[in-house]
Amino acid sequence: MKAAIMIGAVRQEVLSGISDIRLYEELRRRLQEYADFPVNTYDYELAAKFSNTCRRNGVQGSNVDFLICAVAARNKMPVFTTDKDFELYAKYLPIRLI
Repeated sequence: MKAAIMIGAVRQEVLSGISDIRLYEELRRRLQEYADFPVNTYDYELAAKFSNTCRRNGVQGSNVDFLICAVAARNKMPVFTTDKDFELYAKYLPIRLI
C-alpha cells in the first residue's frame, strides 16, 4: 500500500481559511495522522530554482507550490493534486502528477 505524505507548509495552507473553529479542529485532528515530511535547505534552494525556471517560461506560482515540487522531485515522488497550476509546472520541472 502506498502512503500519502504532507509537508508542513501544505498543512498550514489547508488549515488556513477555515473560519469555523469546529471544522478547523476536525480537519486538524484528521491531518494529525500524517507526520510532516522533512524539508531541508536543498529543498528550499531547489524550490527557488524551480520558481526561476517557471518564471523564465512565463509561468507564475506560489512559493509553497514550488516547495511541493522540489520535495517531490528530490524524493522521486509524484504530486497528488487537483490544482491545474501543477500541470503548467510539469511542463518545465521534473515532476510527475497524479
